[in-house]
Amino acid sequence: MIESGDWKQEQERLSEVSGKLEARIGEIEPEIEGLNEQAIEIRRKFWEEVSVSTSTNEDFEESVYSIEQQEALLSERERSHQNKVRQYHKMKRLLASPYFGRIDFREDGTGFTESVYIGVSSFVDADGLEFLIYDWRTPIASLYYDHSPGRADYQTPSGSISGNMELKRQYRIRDRQILNVFDTSDTIGDELLQQVLGGAADNRMKSIVATIQKEQNAIIRDDKSQMVIVQGAAGSGKTSAALQRVAYLLYSQRDRLRADQVVLFSPNPMFNGYVSTVLPELGEENMKQTTFQEYLERRLSQTFTLEDPFDQMEYVLSQTSDPGYEARLSGIRYKASSDFLREMQRYVESLERGGMKFHALTFQGRELVSAGRMSELFYSYDASLRTANRVAKLQEWLLAEVKRLEQEERYAKWVDEALDYVDSEQREEAYGELHQERHVFDFSEQYAAARARLNGTRRTDEGDFDFSERQEAWLRKDLVSEAFEPLKRFVKRMAFVDVTGLYMQLFDQKQSAESALVCGDAQVSVLPPYWSEISRQTRSKLERGELYGEDATPYLYLKERVEGLRSSSDIRQVFVDEGQDYSAFQYAFFKQMFPRARMTVLGDFSQAIFTQSTELSGTDSPLVHLYGAEHTRVFRLHRSYRSTRQIVEFTKALLPEASEIEPFDREGNKPLLIHSPSSRQKAESIAAHLKQLQAEGFDSIGIVTRTAAEAREALEQLAALGCPELKEITKTTPEFQKGTLVLPVYLAKGVEFDAVLIYDASAYHRESERKLFYTACTRAMHRLTLFADSVATPFMEQIDPHLYDLKTSPSVSPSC
Repeated sequence: MIESGDWKQEQERLSEVSGKLEARIGEIEPEIEGLNEQAIEIRRKFWEEVSVSTSTNEDFEESVYSIEQQEALLSERERSHQNKVRQYHKMKRLLASPYFGRIDFREDGTGFTESVYIGVSSFVDADGLEFLIYDWRTPIASLYYDHSPGRADYQTPSGSISGNMELKRQYRIRDRQILNVFDTSDTIGDELLQQVLGGAADNRMKSIVATIQKEQNAIIRDDKSQMVIVQGAAGSGKTSAALQRVAYLLYSQRDRLRADQVVLFSPNPMFNGYVSTVLPELGEENMKQTTFQEYLERRLSQTFTLEDPFDQMEYVLSQTSDPGYEARLSGIRYKASSDFLREMQRYVESLERGGMKFHALTFQGRELVSAGRMSELFYSYDASLRTANRVAKLQEWLLAEVKRLEQEERYAKWVDEALDYVDSEQREEAYGELHQERHVFDFSEQYAAARARLNGTRRTDEGDFDFSERQEAWLRKDLVSEAFEPLKRFVKRMAFVDVTGLYMQLFDQKQSAESALVCGDAQVSVLPPYWSEISRQTRSKLERGELYGEDATPYLYLKERVEGLRSSSDIRQVFVDEGQDYSAFQYAFFKQMFPRARMTVLGDFSQAIFTQSTELSGTDSPLVHLYGAEHTRVFRLHRSYRSTRQIVEFTKALLPEASEIEPFDREGNKPLLIHSPSSRQKAESIAAHLKQLQAEGFDSIGIVTRTAAEAREALEQLAALGCPELKEITKTTPEFQKGTLVLPVYLAKGVEFDAVLIYDASAYHRESERKLFYTACTRAMHRLTLFADSVATPFMEQIDPHLYDLKTSPSVSPSC
């Protein structure tokens, strides 16, 4: 705390700034209303203010100029209105808590010390000469995050500024009143963090600009690297830092980067809602948000029924007795790997020499262009052309051929028969079209006759407009054109390329299923175990019009390499959360899909719960190879802020590789393991514990299960015991909600709860589920309770028993 005199001065300064903010808000409100009314009036009277005449070329040009002037005026008013509205909302956000930090900095070579107050956006005095509040993204504000009092420097576009930081102060302000003030030598003092982190979980992620740590600030302000990889422990703030990074980039590159040029790939749809308020809180528009599965569905769902990652996870966790289980797991790993990507690349190259597959063009049961004819043409093109270029040339030829065949078809027997059934509406349409054509014909005839008279000659080709003949020709053309329309669409969307056949060809049983897959050249690679069964499963799924989750990206990659890339060149920044859950193949596809974008990938390999998970950093990481080591920067965040020290010490002991995790020193209860003699008594114990937590004021509680089936079981058991307002979270749940949620662990990734109840700690027994168990436990902020109706997971038997409390459930009232 600071001295009372300093506190009084700070409160006086806060009141002064708040008053100026309030005054500016009062000034700007009528300006906003006036500009809006002006824009509405200009739109309403737009054509009244424009004189339109096309009598002469000069009049026409004057009309165009008049319209452009009115458009420019309207655009200027609307732009001014939007800018004022943005200013207004920023000042309204500042009013309740104008700033959170202050530094006093004496720049070398100057004779004065400047007090810099830092908030979520800038605010300048009425004369425009003095910054009353600096935006946290300004260069000078980086001093607050990166330095302690003493010698310090910060980077500006024109170079480095050095000097001496004489004071560093932090505030908690609410409703224009200072609640706490700290002078600190740390980046962000523990006192402030304790108060912020000790609060309750919310159904929306909060901005962390007041508590950004030095290591997070480095991530946020890196604007040089093409690939930024953040390997962070559970609760280390990597996702929060990434969202502040988006806000920083939109601020620092505002002349060349818009919010719609940034895309975030989230782990599930619910997570999109969870993070959706962070950027608007900072005065920025939201970026594009999606999941990779949504993108795959948009591209492939018209052809296949796609398995999503969560159904794949359910299979992996619950179908261990399936005869093809081990082959399926081997296939998932192989199809996600860099080895399979290289095979695919070689395969596409080999198609330039042979093996292309096509669908014949058929019409009314007749083959118009055979697959063999297409293949012949494809391989007749210049051998130096890539596959996609040849396909484009073939498409061009097919469209011309379809047009020619369409003209020939007008005199086919089926058209003669169809003419007898043309309805009156079609004939009226033909009449209207021919009526206009008649006017053109008459004008042409009159013009030709006039020219003949002027030249003193006599026409010998005078014609007559044969209406009935032309009507029949028009109807024939219309009938055939309509019938050929599906065929033209078929060619335009390149459906004549048999992509499914090409993909199946990769798993052709005629290939050597014993040792290697040869893609048309001398390069051979060793196949994974169970290759014959993998091939059988893949082909069987494709033949049913279905696609395994692990096949979706390779299939789409092949489709685009053969038909031509459909890239999004306008996207400049791509953010991938839970990055360890994406495969090497998927990252290669990201690079292909967004060729001009830089990437930021966030993840934690300790939470790599999917079979196809990828290590983010290290010399063998596919991410480092994607842009090259010289253009890649790796950040590691070891400190965990989400959970109490007791929960972090317990969870880090579950994983050998988690030893470097540092808990933030926030005290709490040890995790509690409760044994129950039966499944029924376990449910009763959970119900009683839930009632106790709710009585203590915890209003964000997660009952985390191993699978979706287990979540439904938990919901039924607890509802039968009278537990109120339980909410089931499924893969289709659109928004993260407050309350008591029942959900499988893979849907809990990225979110946090005040208290977590592990529904069945006995269920995690295979080594492959160790990270799944770790991920479930690390969702807890303040309380972690584990329930078991038999022996708990063997992972707990291997850790120090002093890290958790053990209890056997007594007889409890079977009711919430």
